[in-house]
Amino acid sequence: MSIDPITLSVIQSGLQQVCDEMDLSFSRAAFSPVIAEANDRSDGIYSAEDGSLIAQGVGGLPVFVGTMQYSTRTLIEMIKSGEVVAPEPGDIYIVNDPYLGGTHLMDVRFAMPFYRDGEIYCWLSNTGHWPDTGGAVPGGFSASATSVEQEGLRLPPVRLFKKGKLDHEIFSIIRSNIRVSEQRIGDVKAQAAALLVGEKRLARILDRYGDAVVTEAIGELRRRASEQMSANIRLIPDGVYRSTAYVDSDGVVNEPLEIRLSVTARAGALTFDFTGSSKPCMGPMNSVLATTLSSVYLAMRHIFPDVPISAGAFEPLKVVRPVDTFLDAHYPRPVSGCAAEVSQRIAEAVFAALVEALPDRVTASPAGSSGNFALGGHDPARGRDFVMYQISGGGYGGNADHDGLSNGCSTIGISKAPPVEIMEQQYPVLYHRYALREGSGGAGKQRGGFGLDYEIELRHGHATASFVMDHGRFGPQGALGGKDGQANSVTVIQDGKTIHPEHLSKAQDIPLKPGDRVRVGTPGGGGYGNPFDRDPELVAEDVRLGRYTAEQARTLFGVVLSEGGSVQMADTAQLRIEG
Repeated sequence: MSIDPITLSVIQSGLQQVCDEMDLSFSRAAFSPVIAEANDRSDGIYSAEDGSLIAQGVGGLPVFVGTMQYSTRTLIEMIKSGEVVAPEPGDIYIVNDPYLGGTHLMDVRFAMPFYRDGEIYCWLSNTGHWPDTGGAVPGGFSASATSVEQEGLRLPPVRLFKKGKLDHEIFSIIRSNIRVSEQRIGDVKAQAAALLVGEKRLARILDRYGDAVVTEAIGELRRRASEQMSANIRLIPDGVYRSTAYVDSDGVVNEPLEIRLSVTARAGALTFDFTGSSKPCMGPMNSVLATTLSSVYLAMRHIFPDVPISAGAFEPLKVVRPVDTFLDAHYPRPVSGCAAEVSQRIAEAVFAALVEALPDRVTASPAGSSGNFALGGHDPARGRDFVMYQISGGGYGGNADHDGLSNGCSTIGISKAPPVEIMEQQYPVLYHRYALREGSGGAGKQRGGFGLDYEIELRHGHATASFVMDHGRFGPQGALGGKDGQANSVTVIQDGKTIHPEHLSKAQDIPLKPGDRVRVGTPGGGGYGNPFDRDPELVAEDVRLGRYTAEQARTLFGVVLSEGGSVQMADTAQLRIEG
């Protein structure tokens, strides 16, 4: 290698900084709270040859790591074949087609070629979650869709910006097919501006170090990422590791979907095989291949977070294509739940398979749901329609070192729930409750973190509510003797009557009028290790803080608390019989 280690490190940090600045610019300029506040977006740099990942912002959603790599690769292939018009400087493509290396329709991707000396040096790309792309229900999360057309407008790669100018004809077509369309121009301009920021920052790095040196550094970083991932994988004893995870239902047929996984570790590489998983489903819980692959990658990023984000990190990870399963969706299968929910069940299966092999690195299962809640209707106070999209956190799984994080973000990303104050300001809603869901963490030597408990009232106007969540039938899995976390809960209060959706975590077109409420309890994380091995003083502290009752302390952890606060152990053998 001719490039010295210090220069290599500086260039690596520089490329990372380019992506971080794109992320920051996107969020600060965006109109929609789901991007501006929740940071449901990601930016990256991709190879001009095959679209492989060069760098991605640390604040971007990990699930987009793989999907943007594949969508960029598909775009390059379609340009080479003549299916897509070749770019010129200043062109920016827009695409959200899930079957072309994407996720669901609401994740809209922009891609811009970056030129040096008249040639494409690399691609800059980003993804932002638009609050609506049309379809049967506001927000796009149609819980009972049976074809992708019911989920919204599907866009192939087209040049939305041509030589730096917005194509108003194409934008008019988009606006004519989505709700609250007049608000989308803010997100569109923010998404494009983020790429332009990246263009300037990347040019500065290349001007400083030279194209040849940066190119060499990119290749070396990829090689090192591959070697580092392989070295970490060698910590796993060679063998086959199996697990099973479940999706509540597909939203149409009220039966669970099964993810069967076998992981083969051999010679510094892992092979993931989903053979035997459920067949393609009628409802929107199918996953396109790019999302399935990316879900495996993000799970391994959780396990080995020190490996740099680069295409090289994926090279030792081989995924057998899960043909004829709901994890390899083809048109016209509906897919709105793939990135937000199914991806997290895939990651959960990876964690469950490898926790015994890597007990010090793998956690019990996290909440594993984005808690997708869309509310759309008319606000008479402002004289306009609205689409509100709420994501929410949940508990993380316990691990060998400590209890799980409470109200953490979803497994697939580091996006956060929009602040209550912003939501109440933007939409005709009132939050009556926004608190930790006490007691929802699975019992364990290290207990799971707690989910979120929130309740929203529609204040005026009219609206319909839709949900695409998960873990309502089964709570997040405990590990190594730990108990499962508490399952997701959705309650709708209409005219004082309490309603629970048939599919527990999935429903659509629920009419709401002023005074009606929706209450959601997100899952707690799974427990890690035998609950009866938990430090009694930690159990007592949880009871003192109201996280568990004294009776739960006795039955879940085998700890008896006296009225004076003293701690003693219960007869655990008797408790096992009672349990």
